[in-house]
Amino acid sequence: MRNKLVLIDGNSVIYRAFFALPLLNNDKGVYTNAVYGFTNMLLKILGDEQPTHMLVAFDAGKTTFRHETYKEYKGGRQKTPPELSEQIPLLKEVLDAFHISHYQLDLYEADDIIGTLSKQAQEKDWDVTVISGDKDLLQLVSNEVTVNLTKKGISDVEPYTPAFMQEKMAIAPEQIIDLKALMGDSSDNIPGVPGVGEKTAAKLLKQFETVDNVYEHLDEVNGKKLKEKLENHKDDAFMSKKLVIIDRDSPIDVSLDKVTYAGYPQAEVSAIFKSLGFQSLLNRIDGERRDEEEERTELKHIDYTIADEVTADMLGDESAVVLEMLEENYHYGRIEGIGVVNQSNAYFIPTETAVESEAFKTWVEDSNRSKVVFDAKKTLVALLNKGIHIRGITFDMFLTSYLLNPAENNHDIPAIAHRMGKTDVLYDEEVYGKGAKMRVPEQGILSEHVARKTNVLFQIKDEMKEPLKANEQYELLKELEMPLALILGEMEHTGVLVDTDRIKEMGDDLKQRLNDLEQDIYGLAGREFNINSPKQLGPVLFEELELPVIKKTKTGYSTAADVLEQLKNEHEIIPKLLLYRQLGKLQSTYIAGLLKVVDSDSNKIHTRFNQALTQTGRLSSVDPNLQNIPIRLEEGRKIRQAFVPSREGWIMFAADYSQIELRVLAHIAGDEKLVEAFTNDLDIHTQTAMDVFHVDRENVTANMRRQAKAVNFGIVYGISDYGLSQSLGITRKEAKQFIERYFESYPDVKAYMDNIVQEAKHQGYVTTLMKRRRYLPEITSRNFNRRSFAERTAMNTPIQGSAADIIKKAMIDLHEKLQDEKIEARMLLQVHDELILEAPKEEIEQLKEIVPAIMEKTVDLNVPLKVDYEYGDSWFDAK
Repeated sequence: MRNKLVLIDGNSVIYRAFFALPLLNNDKGVYTNAVYGFTNMLLKILGDEQPTHMLVAFDAGKTTFRHETYKEYKGGRQKTPPELSEQIPLLKEVLDAFHISHYQLDLYEADDIIGTLSKQAQEKDWDVTVISGDKDLLQLVSNEVTVNLTKKGISDVEPYTPAFMQEKMAIAPEQIIDLKALMGDSSDNIPGVPGVGEKTAAKLLKQFETVDNVYEHLDEVNGKKLKEKLENHKDDAFMSKKLVIIDRDSPIDVSLDKVTYAGYPQAEVSAIFKSLGFQSLLNRIDGERRDEEEERTELKHIDYTIADEVTADMLGDESAVVLEMLEENYHYGRIEGIGVVNQSNAYFIPTETAVESEAFKTWVEDSNRSKVVFDAKKTLVALLNKGIHIRGITFDMFLTSYLLNPAENNHDIPAIAHRMGKTDVLYDEEVYGKGAKMRVPEQGILSEHVARKTNVLFQIKDEMKEPLKANEQYELLKELEMPLALILGEMEHTGVLVDTDRIKEMGDDLKQRLNDLEQDIYGLAGREFNINSPKQLGPVLFEELELPVIKKTKTGYSTAADVLEQLKNEHEIIPKLLLYRQLGKLQSTYIAGLLKVVDSDSNKIHTRFNQALTQTGRLSSVDPNLQNIPIRLEEGRKIRQAFVPSREGWIMFAADYSQIELRVLAHIAGDEKLVEAFTNDLDIHTQTAMDVFHVDRENVTANMRRQAKAVNFGIVYGISDYGLSQSLGITRKEAKQFIERYFESYPDVKAYMDNIVQEAKHQGYVTTLMKRRRYLPEITSRNFNRRSFAERTAMNTPIQGSAADIIKKAMIDLHEKLQDEKIEARMLLQVHDELILEAPKEEIEQLKEIVPAIMEKTVDLNVPLKVDYEYGDSWFDAK
């Protein structure tokens, strides 16, 4: 086997790594970005090169033998940042853990060490690879020596061989010395000949081969000015050549037989990765070094019993309970069977056996008997449908997994077990796929399937709590998400009464509006066509009506909403087309959509709240999605007329937070002007207009306030000058000036934005006021768009997520207060920052006192929270 020597220019690579990656530090506060980048590249080198010998060379200090020739050598270089210099000893510890040699020599540079060892290896006919960002090392290139130059950052390298150098640079390796002698090197303060760049130097060398020949044939050089420059700086050229030459016979006391490399010890490398917090690199070497099955912990096998009756002693004081339901919509789904597992027993209980058992019902409803469940909300609703109200839930696996992995979209039991490194014969990857969703079990294995699933839940519940506690999120689970899940379950089970006759009436009205609009559009177009077909609409707009073409697609003209928005002042057909589309969506999605999900027996809808979907912590809903009813459109707002109280003599009561996200921003940023404005109950948009436009309150125009409002809410979402220009219909330059003036007026908001992005880059995530995390792996991406999105997300998530946490806590506090006061009023819906209740009319006065008081005092911010409320005979009237 041919020997392979890999030599790494330690200073060059760690320097590039430091500036290529954001300034990261681990949980001990130690800066690690440069070491991380270097180590990441090191692992790639080991895999690609498979070295038999290896060394990382470092510079010994600022003074070298070259300073005797030229005192200003490397003069003018900026001082190494302390955040980088303190990482070099750390890197050497990492190299020691890898059992990779590293070396430095007083008065010599890393280049000289690399040059000397590469020469020794070359003489032995070894293969040599040099890794550096320094082009000086290209003088070492030969048939045996390849120099890999780092291109972008450190991840991308370009291998230089003699043939590649000739093709790319039109010079031979030994001519690098002459090239640098002529062109100099500003990074090392090597003067060269002023005014001679790389192209001119290469051209001279093509003609004369060496610097010596250039000066011997100076009269043959073309160009009077170039000849003068060469003549006037001859001494500089020859001095520069002397400085550039790598000493390939430096007096090193390290030899080839001392730099052998036989692979790295897993345990030592794992230990240092753990201490530095390099989790992704730890996972990488674990994946490379260990078979996947060896990584996984085999779960304890259980023997289960199919119960033909339920007794009190088989249920235990703490048991895991899983209801198996195959339908996604658990409001109408059938419970296929129930698993119960505890320290003593494991059972599969057929559904009818369980719900007909008094012992089971008593146990489920006993708040002193602990139940560990997969999904508390689903379990509550499914059992309520059977007339059983579960109490005593102490752990929810689904919500725990969501808090730990908010970006994951698969939170079923096998996926969770897989992420935790567990294995069980039930989750054989050949059957279910790697980390895939559980397939619907055959009836013949249903009991085993449910019992084993419940066993997984019981066995890993405690282990799942540990990272939550380490993240300071256990309270978030126990005090916020789990209590809320039960409240949401009760809201879903209760449902909201819908006036179906009113919906049908709205549908008929919309059909007539659409027909009228259709005829108007045909009249303006001069002919009939399929309005919903872009292929037919495009030619009408851009050929027949000759409107300006904004965008084209592969299939023709773009008629997307953003294109039509830009054209709305060009022709009266455009506003009608936009309205036609909006009303059409309203008809198909909300009128027809609502009628599909109304329970035919009760005339109620039972929307399902998604508690574990959004990474900000906001709730969403499905069947129907109540968050997206287009309330800016009058016809959309009217849909709320169909949501009515479920009893005679009751009313709908709606309460919503006023500008909660801006108030959270004021609290988090601590900006004095913002805090003062909210404390004094000023109109924040008018106040912002006054600050940004430098006018008195009475001189704030409606347009000024509109622009201030757009920037206020835009700032919360990390809006760009482009985004603001689009929303306000102004130029990017004007939008940029507007944002700059905003930040001048509210400097602490700007400081918050800058600081939170840096914080996200350092730790990889941001948190809300209640410790909810959102992980942002792309905050360090080299892709501008991905990185920019992650930066905007870092700015927004603590604000939007904290607002979401606040309304969740308000729901818990309000639910508790309504129970304590023995009030009949009950929460029905939560939509964005709004809570909708139904209540007897005689409780209105109490609700007017209780609801805003609870919502405004649910958290203590340094600005007051403000709640507006209304009530009426429908949700529409309450708004």
